[in-house]
Amino acid sequence: MTQLSLDSLPEIAPPGTAPDMDVHAYLKHLRGLAPLVRSPMGPLIALRRRHVDLLVSDATRQLETETKLMQGISSGPIFDFIDNVMLMANGDAHQRRRAPVARAFAFKLMDAMRPKAAALAEELISSHLDSGEIDFIKEIAAQIPARLIANILGIPASDLPIFMQWIEDSAAALGFIDLEQRARIEASLTAFNSYVEDLLAQRRASPRGDFLSDYVSAVTEAGNLSEAEIRCQIVGLILAGSDTTRGSLCVILAHLLAHPAQWAAFCADPDGLKKAVVEEGLRFEPIVSMIPRVALRELDIDGYLVPAGTIVAISILSCQRDPEIYGDPDRFDIFRTDHPRWNLGFGAGAHRCLGEALARAELEETLALIARLAPRTRIVGPMPSLAPAAIRQIGPMRVDFGGQ
Repeated sequence: MTQLSLDSLPEIAPPGTAPDMDVHAYLKHLRGLAPLVRSPMGPLIALRRRHVDLLVSDATRQLETETKLMQGISSGPIFDFIDNVMLMANGDAHQRRRAPVARAFAFKLMDAMRPKAAALAEELISSHLDSGEIDFIKEIAAQIPARLIANILGIPASDLPIFMQWIEDSAAALGFIDLEQRARIEASLTAFNSYVEDLLAQRRASPRGDFLSDYVSAVTEAGNLSEAEIRCQIVGLILAGSDTTRGSLCVILAHLLAHPAQWAAFCADPDGLKKAVVEEGLRFEPIVSMIPRVALRELDIDGYLVPAGTIVAISILSCQRDPEIYGDPDRFDIFRTDHPRWNLGFGAGAHRCLGEALARAELEETLALIARLAPRTRIVGPMPSLAPAAIRQIGPMRVDFGGQ
């Protein structure tokens, strides 16, 4: 194959300056030009699903603190969090940090979560059936994952409002941050860390036989994590499990309601279609936009030779609408049969999301309850928008459940 110059690759427009088209139309345009594009910050962005296996293999590693250093952040709460969390770790550090969470999270918790998610969704939706227009994000979408995490961790209901604010603020630490918001993010992250430290201390002093007690037991038995690492895995788990689920719940419901025939089919068979609805919703409008990796050796991507040390981010948004994988990829279709085995919305490779089963339970049970209890649900005002970011933040979304 002819060697192609990286300098010949198109450069993606900075956020907010792209041509007058939505992000998916723009990515479609870029896919037609090349399999990779250059970003203004320096990293390359991979656009095709066929390159994912290579880019999450041992030929690359997870991005660590590079994005923070690019922004001049080399110390403080944000840097310390990124430096200690499993999401941004590789090799032995990643295994050490992931193992005790996986042990406590995967086996005891999942079986109990689906009925709890369904019960909570029924309680919240029922309480708003006759409320008229509501803020769906605040009243439903943010409540489901935050309350379930709070239940898992044993957080008092009275602490939930500030706890949810910490989640919202601290989630911004995961990608490139708005430097004007750095002080607010760091203040919330500091308070969040302190709160988690207190929870861990309580479980060490008085185990309860719950998830957090199991986690404390596992890290104590292993004895190979620092206190910062122990704390940051819990903070990271809460952030990953709350912020993304909130956004996904909103956009999946919004697209269902924008397709009346599919919404009617779902309302007629919510339990039979809930898995398909969530799978298509996660494909069609992912909340997590990128999987950032660093090349450990020279990579050949369709004739473009990517040098070792280059940051290459996999665009989940582009890959989830790649026409090489999906027929008519820009169509929202809950009856689609061409989904690959693994949905990139939960990542890929060794860093695939530990909380996937919990997130699917929350999304499936909540959407099924809305279809069952409130088939006349409608969006009030415009469709919610998603701001460009590593974790895309959902804009306002107001709904009316239509009464009983």
